Amino acid sequence: MLLFQSLLILLVCAVLLTAAARWLKLPYPSLLALGGTALAFVPNGPQFNLDPQLTLALFVAPALLDAAFDTSWRDLKRYWVPVMSLVVVAVGLTIAAVAWVVRYLVPDMPWSAAIAIGAIVAPPDAVAASAVMRRLNIPHRVLVIVEGESLLNDATALLVYRIAVAATLGETFSGTGVTFLTVAMLAGALLGFVLAHLSIRMIEKVPDAPSAIVLQFVTTFGVWILAERLELSPIVTIVSYAITAARLTPQRTPAHLRIPSYAVWETVVFVLNVLAFVLIGLQLRPIFEQLAPAERMHYLQIAAAVLGTVILVRVGWVMVYNRTAHLKARWFGAGRWPGSFVPTLAGSTVVGWAGMRGIVTLATAYALPLSFPHRDLALLCAFCVVVGTLVAQGMTLRPLILSLGLTDDGTVEREVRGAQDVLALVALEILESDGSDTARALHDEFLITEIAEADAPFATAREGRNQLRARIVMAQRATLVKLRETGDIGDDAFHRVEEHLDRLEIAVR
Repeated sequence: MLLFQSLLILLVCAVLLTAAARWLKLPYPSLLALGGTALAFVPNGPQFNLDPQLTLALFVAPALLDAAFDTSWRDLKRYWVPVMSLVVVAVGLTIAAVAWVVRYLVPDMPWSAAIAIGAIVAPPDAVAASAVMRRLNIPHRVLVIVEGESLLNDATALLVYRIAVAATLGETFSGTGVTFLTVAMLAGALLGFVLAHLSIRMIEKVPDAPSAIVLQFVTTFGVWILAERLELSPIVTIVSYAITAARLTPQRTPAHLRIPSYAVWETVVFVLNVLAFVLIGLQLRPIFEQLAPAERMHYLQIAAAVLGTVILVRVGWVMVYNRTAHLKARWFGAGRWPGSFVPTLAGSTVVGWAGMRGIVTLATAYALPLSFPHRDLALLCAFCVVVGTLVAQGMTLRPLILSLGLTDDGTVEREVRGAQDVLALVALEILESDGSDTARALHDEFLITEIAEADAPFATAREGRNQLRARIVMAQRATLVKLRETGDIGDDAFHRVEEHLDRLEIAVR
């Protein structure tokens, strides 16, 4: 009962911290990080332990699905070079640099363990960065690069993490083992694709929202667990599953299920962020208590060195990429790379500084086996990197963006207006072919192209009007999906217009 009461108090505190973050115009993970740090120094705090094997499934699976579901693959393909440079090169350099620093400061640590620590702290999390950027309307390409990187770099870092942890615990990897991992990743992608089709067909038959949402969570965790049991890559499987599901649900999921589903998923990801900081914060207190003062100071110095390395490597690589792209465009022409998207110094500065770590780093650190050498040091380094980046970078990202004068390039707004114009033509075609009084009465309603007017009251007096409304909404939704599939609009514009159609559909019902 005491543990339950403590969790309730912690959740209330998290809500208050989130409200304070909105008032201060700060990303809420930054204040959650400070709250988790405070827990490490609370005397007689609650004891709460979680099975390390459960941690990745519990925390990473929903977070990855939530991120992958909103990812615009059209935009990722457009900016694939800068995204992959961060996913592969920046993550690889961070892992190598952190491993060298840790090994230099702790000479008796195995190289595989040092590499595992590097893989834990390497992948940035876009939650805090997105919370700042989406409020400031920065250039869309900067947001796409940061959010796309945070989705794909988890697969890179966690693959290295998995190999390094296994090697530390005595397993050996040969060329055959690497080939097996490659096959496991490809098979995981195929499994995610197949399971998405099966689960969507099953869930669409459930009429009520609570049952459908429960099945969404069950299938998400089930996909992860099945991939692990089959010794496939659960990261790749869940990303493939989410991407496929995101393409199938717009026409198969009714609005009265989708709207509460989005709200529940957003809430769950928030609660998981809270629990991740709580868990690590509670683990740090016994670590500090069992260390001698000199050893404690040594651990903190190592964690600070890792934090500095993580920040410097990312900023350094982004600036190297920026200068390389500019020199290539100047000496040899833009060509296919960097093309028309030559990175600006201001945009690169924001991308370099938006390297905050989050729930994936915390979860992978906690998931380390209890027999892992220097596990306490790994936990401390992970927590210090997450807190340090969220506080130092998260709290200064907004002033940095404002000082650089970055503004929205209008990409999403143009695509939204274009999609609305196309949907208005779809509605006009149906109304003109109908020719009834009902069609004339609905003429103005469906030719409105401003989303801001989506809340206007609609007349629902006659069943005929609702049937015609339903026909128009269905046709517009099909057209909207085609616009995304053909690449005419990205996922940001797609979801904006989809929300408008969902409201219309609910009004019809």
